[in-house]
Amino acid sequence: MEKLKNEKNFLSNLFDGEAETKAELFVLTDGFVESLQTEFKSYGILNGEKYTKHTKDGLYKVNPIGRLINVKIENPEKNNEYETLKNELKEHYKTNPNVKNVYICNAGTIMIDCRN
Repeated sequence: MEKLKNEKNFLSNLFDGEAETKAELFVLTDGFVESLQTEFKSYGILNGEKYTKHTKDGLYKVNPIGRLINVKIENPEKNNEYETLKNELKEHYKTNPNVKNVYICNAGTIMIDCRN
């Protein structure tokens, strides 16, 4: 019984950690989306690296390129992880008129398209 309780606590903490990381990721991407409306016309092609941010746990890297926001999973563990994240980001931005599209690009990472 104690083992089952410990496993439930482990899984609960794992899911709480994942939710916290996703919430942090959305805060980072929201900041870039907002800044393209208030602070920057574009991050430029070469300047994006200096604005790159990571989630605290290092799982996600967010990098602006022009008016696109690139989201990379640093160590994807499952084949469908990018597809799942793309769908979550699409849902998150579905009512935001500043986001034109969310897609998986040819490099395999996710792009949040804020082009006019």
